[in-house]
Formats: sequence, structure tokens, C-alpha cells
Amino acid sequence: MLDIQFIRDNPKLVAEKSKQKGYDVDITQLLGFDTERRELLRQVEDLRRQRNELAEQTKGQKPSDEQIEQGRKLREQLADMEHKLGAIEQEYETLLKTVPNMPLDDVPVGVSEDENVVAKIVGEPTKFDFEPKTHWQLAEAKDWIDKERAAKVSGARFAYIKGDLVRLQFAIVQYVLQTLGDEKIIGKIIKNSGLSVAAKPFMPILPPAMIKTDVFEAMDRLEPRDDRYKVGEDSDDLWLQGSAEHALGSMYKDEIIDGSELPIRYVGYSSSFRREAGTYGKDTEGILRMHQFDKLEMEVFSTAETGLDEHQLLCAIQEYLVSSLELPYQVLQKCTADIGKPNATGVDIETWMPGQGKYRETHTADYMTDYQARRLKTRTKLNSSSAADLIALVHTNDATAFALGRVMIAIIENCQTKEGNVRIPKVLQPFMGGQTEI
Repeated sequence: MLDIQFIRDNPKLVAEKSKQKGYDVDITQLLGFDTERRELLRQVEDLRRQRNELAEQTKGQKPSDEQIEQGRKLREQLADMEHKLGAIEQEYETLLKTVPNMPLDDVPVGVSEDENVVAKIVGEPTKFDFEPKTHWQLAEAKDWIDKERAAKVSGARFAYIKGDLVRLQFAIVQYVLQTLGDEKIIGKIIKNSGLSVAAKPFMPILPPAMIKTDVFEAMDRLEPRDDRYKVGEDSDDLWLQGSAEHALGSMYKDEIIDGSELPIRYVGYSSSFRREAGTYGKDTEGILRMHQFDKLEMEVFSTAETGLDEHQLLCAIQEYLVSSLELPYQVLQKCTADIGKPNATGVDIETWMPGQGKYRETHTADYMTDYQARRLKTRTKLNSSSAADLIALVHTNDATAFALGRVMIAIIENCQTKEGNVRIPKVLQPFMGGQTEI
């Protein structure tokens, strides 16, 4: 959620930037409700002051008839004003929540994902001296994926992952946890990127798979609801999270974090769930687009001063991880229409998929500034020159370490052999018992 004072000071800018993201928000109406809300709040506070003064006057003595009548009128006026204030505040908050985060100045302006900008291409599309197969052709021949039996048990777009593919997935998990937990590696990435942030490692974390409605809404990740899975009865008030950062980014809700603890860096592992409504042609084959998928997600809490550097660090880590698997990829700077409502900027990595003959998204990195923290009331206590410590909103970042299904697709398709086997990237071999091929 944006700071209302920022909107008051920059109404035209907020309206313009909102439209750039595809949100036609009525800023004039919002500010009208804001003005009315503040005036009603002033009147309510004045009536409460008068009521308290009257109570103080009659304290310890019997009130006069005139004072009793005055008290009755104050109660009626206050109840009426509080009712009006409640209605106006509801309208005000509803409109305020529709205002997206402001894109940073360097975010390309565009009306669809087609206007995302390729910022970098690393490596060349893998070439073969034979006709390459798709990941599902290779995996089914090896009995690594069984979607038919999964469909009997759970329906379409679920799969049993089996055998060496399971071992490969957990090798990737172990590799990422070891890499992100190594202060020297983080320091090296920071140095090579020219950043000035602490070389603090990432703590591994297993977040809850379910999230409450109000928390999901505060993260501004619940919509579109048709893409989410509601759990049980409405009284349960729970949803299956759609990505690990939904439960990670909200964990300090209503808390004040000591500034000495920042940055807080987590890498979370979780199964995630999305309906993925609609049809996507070949995307429904194999494990590219599933209702259930496993991810390793990075989440960072920082100060405003280091928030953008933390975003750049996460992007650098993503490139380090993909490069270490020797996979060809390209980096996209997402345009205003594609970065998402709570995002100030967003970067995608698309990895080359020989089976589809194109790059496909495998990573995304999102910088939210203080947009999520404002509704979550996640703050930090900073040392300041004044007598009292300064309380400020934290800045949040999230980024994919690996979407495990998609990176395994990339490994299977790019590292396939003529014999129908798959070479294991060198960095993963120690986590596969030294095995070089499956």
C-alpha cells in the first residue's frame, strides 16, 4: 500500500504511474474520501475531548440535569459521527488498496509482457548433432514422470516424480542451501557485482503451506483469487500459498525488527499451488505448468537505503546459480504492465529450453520497496541522531532461487545425450554421489 501523504503530494504522478501498470485508479475520488475522513476524524476527536472533559467535571459528584442532558447529546453525536467515519474509512481504504506500487524510473513503460526488454543474453542455445527430445519424452522413457496415475488420484496437471529425477531435485536443493549459506560465496557475488551490502548468508527455512486471507491480502498476492486454492470451509480462513514468499514475506507482520538484525535473508523451500486456469497447449505436457510445484525462494528484509542493492544482489545470485549449471539464459527487465501490482521493479531470467526451441521463464526477482510492509506493519528500529530511535517501514525483496520443476526441465533438455541419458552438471555431481549421468 502506498503512503497516503505521497499520494496527496503527487496526485498526477500517482495516476500516471498507475496507468502505466494498467490500473485506472480514481485518485481524485480517493483524495476526496481522504479529506472527508480527516474532517470527520477531527470532529470525532473533538466530541471525545468534550465527553472526557464532562466526565472529569462530574467525577465524584452527582451530575446536574443540564450535565446529564449534555452527556446524552454528546453520546448521540459521537455515535453518529463514528458511524459516518467508519463508512468513509471503509471506502477510503478500499480505494487506497487499489493503488499499485510506483514503478522505478528505469522500468520500461509497456502495455504487455511483449514489451519486456532483453537486458542480457548469456551463452548460446544448445546445439545437438541429433534430434533433441522434449523433457517429457526423455522423462517418460526413464519412468521419471507419471502423470496418468497422478490424474487418477488428483486430476490433471499433477504428477508423480520418480527415481533419479527425485534425486536430482534434492541435489539441486542441497546445492542451493550450501551455496546461499556460504558467506564467502555471497561476499564474492557482492564484490563482483560492485554492491555495498553485508556478506550475510541466507538462513534456510521451511514456511507454512497455508496462509490466512487477511495476510494474503496484505501481501497483495491473493488476487486473482481464481488462481488460488481455498482450503476447507470459509470459517477455516486459509489458502494454499502460491509461492514460498507469500508466507515468508508476511512472517514479521505487526512486528518491529531491531535494525541490527537487518538485512534478514531467508531461502525457503516449499510446495506451492496454483490453479493455472486456462489452456496453454504444449505447456500442459510434462511438468512445465503444474497445479503443484516445488520452489526454492529467497526473501530479504532490509532498510530503505539498501533495498535496491538487495534486489540487485538477488538478481546476481540468480545468474550465479544458473551459470553454475552451464545453462544458456537471458535476463529480462520487465515493463510496467508485467512487474505486478506491489512491485517497484522486476527482473526475469528465461532459460533456453531446446524441447520448445525458445527461452522460458525460470526465475523472477521482485522489489516491493515498503509497499507490502505498510499493510503488514512490518517495521524496524533504526539508530538515529535524535534522542529516540527512528521507527521505519522495512523494504522487502523476493526472488526465485530455483523453480525446481522448470530447472530440471532445462537440465534434462540441455544436457541430454544421443542415447537418451542426461548429463549431471558438475556442481550437482557431489550431491548425486559422484554420478555424472542418469
